[in-house]
This record gives sequence, C-alpha cells and structure tokens, in this order.
Amino acid sequence: SKVQKRNENEVKEEAIKLLKQVRLDQYLNAYPRELSGGQKQRVAIVRALAMRPEVMLLDEITASLDPEMVRGIEEIVERLSKRDHMTMIIVTHQMNFASRIADEVLFLENGHILEDTPGKDFFDHPQTQRAKEFLDSMDY
Repeated sequence: SKVQKRNENEVKEEAIKLLKQVRLDQYLNAYPRELSGGQKQRVAIVRALAMRPEVMLLDEITASLDPEMVRGIEEIVERLSKRDHMTMIIVTHQMNFASRIADEVLFLENGHILEDTPGKDFFDHPQTQRAKEFLDSMDY
C-alpha cells in the first residue's frame, strides 16, 4: 500500500522518528482516549509534519493546555523553527513565546492588520499606539 505515493515502511519509519522527536514513541499503538491534551497536540504536530509541508499553520496551539504542557509544545515549535527552519504562521496570545520565536509579527484587530513588523522590533518598538497598549496589558 502507498501513502502519499510513498512506501508504507518508509512512512512508518518516519512516523516513529517524528514521534521520538516529540517524546511520544512509547505511545505508538495508543488510542487517542489514552493521551492527555498535550500529548494529543504533539500527535497533531506529528501528523502535520508527516505530510512534509512547506508551511504550517498553528492556530492557538497551546489553548486549553495546562502550563506544563504549554512549555512542551512551545519547545517543539521552537525546535521546528530554529533547527528545522520550518516556516510557520502562528496565531497566539502567548507573547513571551511569540517574542522568542517570531521573525515577523502581524498584529491584527477585528480582522485588520494594524502592524506588520520584524519580530524583535514589534516587541521593543511597536509602531502603533494600539500595539503598545496591547503589549503593556499582556505583561509579557
């Protein structure tokens, strides 16, 4: 059988490698009901990576996770960014995380882009008053 026109054994090997990267290889044969929220989120990342995407969209990837799980997910995403040079579009309210990882920040309000700024500049010198107010309120 073929998956994405790839050999099944090759795909299985890659899946195991990806699960090891997110420290979930021991759950290879687990059912979703047996996984925590953070583990399910890591599996979702592995599923996306298995498709070998050029770009990943991560929409509030740490929402509804407890603080310990948040850090684990953030570490995986940081590693994908820095080590693997994965291009990602990340929607987040986690400003500490965004300040560590963002190459570029689009600051939106009501569906409109208020600011499009290099990451470091956005956090050090926001261009708009609204962005300044937002960052002040976030206490990042």
